[in-house]
Amino acid sequence: MAMLGKALSAAMNARTVGSGAGETIVLVHGFGADQSVWDKILPDLAQRHRVVLFDWSFSGAVKDPSLFDPAKYSSYDAFADDLISLMEEMNLHRSSSVFVGHSMSAMIGCIASIKRPELFKRLILIGASPRYINSEDYEGGFDSTEVDKFLSSIETNFLEWASGFASLIVNSPDDPLSVAKYRDCLQSMSPEAALAVAGVVFRCDHRDMLENVVVPCTIITMPDDAAVPDSVAGYLQNKIKAESTVEIIETPGHFPMLTAPLRLLEVLAGALASDL
Repeated sequence: MAMLGKALSAAMNARTVGSGAGETIVLVHGFGADQSVWDKILPDLAQRHRVVLFDWSFSGAVKDPSLFDPAKYSSYDAFADDLISLMEEMNLHRSSSVFVGHSMSAMIGCIASIKRPELFKRLILIGASPRYINSEDYEGGFDSTEVDKFLSSIETNFLEWASGFASLIVNSPDDPLSVAKYRDCLQSMSPEAALAVAGVVFRCDHRDMLENVVVPCTIITMPDDAAVPDSVAGYLQNKIKAESTVEIIETPGHFPMLTAPLRLLEVLAGALASDL
């Protein structure tokens, strides 16, 4: 088991909500967040499905900070292994599940599905990116010096960085509660964990593994997403050999579960219906 001495489900605050007859849905938050970012869509999903949520070890919602080891979690592979172990512990391997991963967790889900495709019926990837740094043949959205400055700002003044980053990435000045929600999640993290995970995320390159994804995918993209250029969704669809579709949610920013929950529910319903 990934976290010795304590059940993984307990350590990661895993819980199951709802008992609907539909598929089991695993909702997985991204960098700086915790499972509460799904609160606006959870009641609706739980009426029709069994929904599983948890917090990654870096999250401020996890009460034991020693569970996050920067050396261990120096790549997405360790997170993918935790996901697989958690799904096995919660007996999700007995029936295929629909994985809904936001941001970094979208790629983590892809990696886990390559390792254990039988666990997943569909991958729903929200704001996914296999690489954030531009290269000659790829638009990731950032150059390497921008990422260096970004990481330096986390190290220099974490609370100020978290406030500014939340405003930038949620990008919803008319919805201050959503901005505050993500800001509070960020600021609950330890600065050390935030810096370590941000380095893993913004320096990652998982483009080569995409062709190994065999589980059907729904790729959800948002216009004016400061973290992920519009072109990335098409890149993912082109590289993933499994059946895949792209859905656009017309909301600015990176967090449709906060800023456009009803539209996100529509897209999720459509993706789930396609598997019937």
